Amino acid sequence: MQVDFVTVDVFTTQRFGGNPLAVIPDARGLATEQMQAIAAEFNLAETTFVLPPKDAAHTAEVRIFTPRAELPFAGHPNVGTAFVLASRGDCLGSAVGDSLMFEERAGLVRLDLVRDAATLVGARLTAPQPLTRGNDVAPDVIAAACSIAPADVEMANHAPCIASCGLPLVFAELKTRAALAAARPRADVFAAHLPADRATGILLYVKDRSGGFDIQARMFAPLYGVPEDPATGSANVALAGLLASLRPERELSLQLRIAQGVDMGRPSLLEAAAEKRDGKLARLSIGGRCVAVMRGTIAL
Repeated sequence: MQVDFVTVDVFTTQRFGGNPLAVIPDARGLATEQMQAIAAEFNLAETTFVLPPKDAAHTAEVRIFTPRAELPFAGHPNVGTAFVLASRGDCLGSAVGDSLMFEERAGLVRLDLVRDAATLVGARLTAPQPLTRGNDVAPDVIAAACSIAPADVEMANHAPCIASCGLPLVFAELKTRAALAAARPRADVFAAHLPADRATGILLYVKDRSGGFDIQARMFAPLYGVPEDPATGSANVALAGLLASLRPERELSLQLRIAQGVDMGRPSLLEAAAEKRDGKLARLSIGGRCVAVMRGTIAL
């Protein structure tokens, strides 16, 4: 059995930047165990597998795997998969339009293609679920899990907390860019205090407007086989929602340019947005550009 694959770098305009993704554009005939084995072989943050949709009105069913587990939703895999299918011009024999709808475990994910004039350059997703905020997490747990001091955690705006738009993660603001750069994940602390069934990982961020960005972020998910992720759409779209929910305005259009992956040599740019109407979050989205890198065949 021969299975074609494509890799793309997501949330970047430069090849070998951003977050690499492997896409299997036709995963028909693959068992779940084979998908997990292929994802482990690529050993990227995620690998996606495209299957026929259960509802013919949708574009495809998309399954997302880290090297260790399947995810219900993730950001850069959706953006990259939409880019790959649109670049091919079809999905499992059906034409691809400017909007795609993926069926995923977290729900339906809408993708809108991003073009520069007539050239396809990326995609933008709408979060499949409204923002939910869960339990707070003690700052000393964040500090131990990320090898920083408890005093580095900023508590003025919000306590570290679990939040989700389809994938639960811990969100913690830090006081300085230096603290963000110094962070290192400790899998033993994650296992003891933040097991995989509680949260996928920790997103650390600092408000930093240098370099044309609004925020700099890092994300660690060692229990999922991702010590550090270069760009995490699912986390940053939820972060935009969290920050908008903390603002006093009842009507708000929040636009954020988020840098991630800088400290690991894979700089990424994520463009997140949160719409607030009559005091309630109405729409959360995130997008960015993609660059094609490799294509080939897997022999099974």
